Amino acid sequence: MSEATTIVRVPVRLTVNGKSVSAEIDPRTLLVQFLRETLDLTGTHVGCDTSQCGACVVHLDGVAVKSCTTLAVQADGASVTTIEGLATGGKLHPMQEAFRENHGLQCGFCTPGMIMSAVDLVARFGPKLDEATIRENLDGNICRCTGYHNIVKSVAAGAAAMGSAEAPRAAE
Repeated sequence: MSEATTIVRVPVRLTVNGKSVSAEIDPRTLLVQFLRETLDLTGTHVGCDTSQCGACVVHLDGVAVKSCTTLAVQADGASVTTIEGLATGGKLHPMQEAFRENHGLQCGFCTPGMIMSAVDLVARFGPKLDEATIRENLDGNICRCTGYHNIVKSVAAGAAAMGSAEAPRAAE
């Protein structure tokens, strides 16, 4: 006769898209699973499960991470932003708008990860990005539909728009 297996659950508390959340989870739960299955935030996609495609990118305390290789317990006490958390007040984030305006997506599967990586790219390098910097830093994000031309164009436009949005207003 075999002994009953006890499922260990651990508490996690974090802020997701500005809202405090807590749950009791299996300590092996990946952050992407927690977001999708526990919080029903399905904008973060699972593409490869090996940290190569970038479809699962979210921001953890303001830094882009691949949530398919990050345990949810590693985010305990942290702040997580997903693609759902970028838009505010019904208005798209400048990077989201740039992807829409510049046709930076086709099927849309990689788009959330691309956008989250692009926002992180602007945070690290500023809004004046050249094509080489964009291409080099999107290396961990794979799109199987496009030739990346419109994605790079979208990131450059989004970066410029983010820079304009953060610029101080002139005295009126």
